[in-house]
Amino acid sequence: MTIASAAILLFLILDPLGNIPVFLSLLRGMPAHRQRVVLVREMLIALGVLMAFLWGGKYALEMMHLRQESVSIAGGIVLFLIGIRMIFPPPEGLMGELPGGEPFIVPMAIPLVAGPSGMAAVMLMGSQEPDRMGAWSLALLIAWAATAAILFSATYLYRWLGARVLTAIERLMGMVIVAISVQMFLDGLSAYLQLAGS
Repeated sequence: MTIASAAILLFLILDPLGNIPVFLSLLRGMPAHRQRVVLVREMLIALGVLMAFLWGGKYALEMMHLRQESVSIAGGIVLFLIGIRMIFPPPEGLMGELPGGEPFIVPMAIPLVAGPSGMAAVMLMGSQEPDRMGAWSLALLIAWAATAAILFSATYLYRWLGARVLTAIERLMGMVIVAISVQMFLDGLSAYLQLAGS
């Protein structure tokens, strides 16, 4: 996987366009200055969490005696469920009921930006090819920067594109994520069967 393809995969998983309506509803009622402060704080927390999973994921797997194949299969399943919820969103939204008040870590940083699928994806990248941590970090930074740029311009995008276009884009991204998740699952299963057969 190249840096560009890894960045695109992570960008799709972070799903900034799908998060625009949720972020707008969470930040509604706050002064514009406070909205920017909260958004910067939550995006930095999300980046910190994803970097921690990228760099520490390999050691966490070793400590829990988990093999890469099981993380690949589990990541594929989680990614599949997220993709299905993007295509067929439940009435309470992609991530379920959201708590009131000013958001802090939950739900904006985790799980809306740094969700289980993102954590699983970066952990898998770091554990499969630990010699390319610099490349994976760069890919994560690119995906995060693109996500942050979109979420900072959320008000303008929502006004310009409209709810219907954003919904259509989110469902299209959901279909791409479902395809990626199936491939991730099959790769993990294939690697496991090869190990079992040898």
